[in-house]
Amino acid sequence: MTIEKKSRRTFLKTAAIGVGGIALGGLGSSAKSYARIIGANDRLNIAIIGLGRRMSAYYEPIADKNSNVQLMYLCDVMQSQMVKAAANFSKHIDYKPKLEGDFFKVIADPAVDAIINATPDHWHAPGTWLATAAGKHVYVEKPCSHNPYEGEILIKAQKKFGKIIQMGNQQRSAPESIEIIGKIHEGIIGTAYLAKAFYTNDRGRVVNPKPAAVPEGLNWDLWQGPAPRKAYEHDTWNYNWHWYGWDYGTAETGNNATHEYDIARWALQVEFPETVIVDAEKYHWSDDGWTMYDTMDATFKFSGNKTIKWDGKSRNNYETYKAGRGTIIYGTEGSVWVDRSGYIVYDRSGKETKRNMSAGREGGTQLGGGGDMSTLHVQNFFQAIRGKEKQRSPIDEGATSTLLCHLSNIAYRTGKVLLCDPKNGHITNSTKAMSLWKRDYAKGWEPKF
Repeated sequence: MTIEKKSRRTFLKTAAIGVGGIALGGLGSSAKSYARIIGANDRLNIAIIGLGRRMSAYYEPIADKNSNVQLMYLCDVMQSQMVKAAANFSKHIDYKPKLEGDFFKVIADPAVDAIINATPDHWHAPGTWLATAAGKHVYVEKPCSHNPYEGEILIKAQKKFGKIIQMGNQQRSAPESIEIIGKIHEGIIGTAYLAKAFYTNDRGRVVNPKPAAVPEGLNWDLWQGPAPRKAYEHDTWNYNWHWYGWDYGTAETGNNATHEYDIARWALQVEFPETVIVDAEKYHWSDDGWTMYDTMDATFKFSGNKTIKWDGKSRNNYETYKAGRGTIIYGTEGSVWVDRSGYIVYDRSGKETKRNMSAGREGGTQLGGGGDMSTLHVQNFFQAIRGKEKQRSPIDEGATSTLLCHLSNIAYRTGKVLLCDPKNGHITNSTKAMSLWKRDYAKGWEPKF
């Protein structure tokens, strides 16, 4: 048995989530004893778990002296990712974080205050609830969960362990977005009733997966984590897991619609839908390895006669709305265009009345990346831990926005119009659809809440 398997099994055996305490790695102390008091200088010790395409989003907030953090660990299941991340961080910080391939060793270290969880989607929620049970605060990239059930578990974990959990829906920290959403709530366009969110990209052909040897340096068992075990297939670990079935990814809605759904829901001040209608299909490169839809039109009806619509085109780059992504909010007295670059307000006749466009460096549909919004959002996470700022994206907000992604996928997978309980989003008209509310877990990984 490998060291990684031993540490995982030991941790999962002793981390009895849902019981009064949690022993870490057999060390015999409760989670509460690991909640170390932040020193007089307020310095936070942090770790990054998952060192892929989002890495550049963390250089600035970690290197900024005002953040007052110490990067203790760089952790990834792929050895080359750790080496690459260390080399890149060396350009931004003047010390060397530890390289550690075992997630469980990182969260068992009592010196670690918080982790940034930038793993693949199927690891987001399990990695987060295990870390909070170990006494850590967590910044988890979107989508915060792989399925609706996991979103509910994250909310329970936050309440149980009292840790800050923030989802990486970084537009919540964009000053222009904060400003215009506030104005919408104050009535700048009257009563907001419709939000149309969109995403357009020119993703190309995806290689067809085929049996292959596990890449050198990859801990395939730990990469799979909570997912049911299967043999490795070519190119799965490096981004294409997004498109190779439902064990790991959440399709394009989880990958990108999360952001725009969140802005739409924030603007309309709605929570759980009553009806979900989806028309989605794979229209491009029918013979390639992309197993899900690449085009989706979705409609969510909420109480109060409010609607969110999603127009997602991953492989047809015709910009219907003259941009790659964004949200248009319609009100009784006007409309607002908002995206990562700022906003424009129009009156009911269509005349522009106000605009505020950022000079920032984050936007568009490029892979990974980082920029002003990510920096602000991560720094807000740090300051929320210290109690010096109000958290901009509490996990209950992140989980509710992510639920719209999951309901989109469930409607697509079942081919059904979904009727939902407006109190919690649960599907009321289809046992088949509700069976997709949660997933199958590898033995020993099931959450015990």
